[in-house]
Amino acid sequence: MSPDRAGRPERINPAELSPATGFSHAVAVTGGRLVFLAGQTALDGSGEVVGHTLPEQFERALSNLLAALAAAGGGPSDLARVTVYAVDVEDYRAHAPELGRIWRRLAGRDYPAMAVVGVVRLWDTEARVELDGIAVLP
Repeated sequence: MSPDRAGRPERINPAELSPATGFSHAVAVTGGRLVFLAGQTALDGSGEVVGHTLPEQFERALSNLLAALAAAGGGPSDLARVTVYAVDVEDYRAHAPELGRIWRRLAGRDYPAMAVVGVVRLWDTEARVELDGIAVLP
């Protein structure tokens, strides 16, 4: 990694692996400040879940995650890892193209290493999706 990239995530997608669509297979970082982002759901400022559909809640949860990252001094391209917890993975897969458009609109085309994990429920029973992450700031 060149010195001018220190602290910046480098996306690695080996050609021998399946195409990385909406994620990166690996993200490497040298140097920088680690920021651990707590799980974010579709809560508004008063602590109420907003949105009824998965895409609505995904957009709010991602916005909340990015707001926490911005408060720490970072931006979407600093994300090295994001985990998505979904109460209905089939619903998540069905909406994947729309969720990808939401991601690109809010976070751009620099995808972190990602995983989607199916869960029985989240802390707020109305929540359908939660995102947490790790970012590396220069």
